[in-house]
Amino acid sequence: QVTLVESGGGLVQAGGSLRLSCAASGPVSSNYVKGWFRQAPGKEREFVASIRWIGSGSSTYYADSVKGRFTISTDNAKNTVYLQMNSLKPEDTAVYFCATGILATTRQVEYDYWGQGTQVTVSS
Repeated sequence: QVTLVESGGGLVQAGGSLRLSCAASGPVSSNYVKGWFRQAPGKEREFVASIRWIGSGSSTYYADSVKGRFTISTDNAKNTVYLQMNSLKPEDTAVYFCATGILATTRQVEYDYWGQGTQVTVSS
């Protein structure tokens, strides 16, 4: 069974930074797509970023709202995916979820396993 555990959330002032981590355990290959989603109060969960490793290279995708501010990366030796969030804005406030899937892109239904989420709150 695959388990994903997020950490690193918290309260930060606008303009600040946070780094989220998501540790995976179980049969998760480094070739699986790793993604981050978020859900703000009263809103639907939305795609944030994803990363796919093919051989020795990786491809990353970002939502337009976070492009240039957030960076997704992985440490395959630790089976961990990170989300570095810089220049945070109050509208980034949400519960952030990591997820993984074999052939996933930006659609939630394509991800097979999900973490429980970590709260990020950005104060103005």
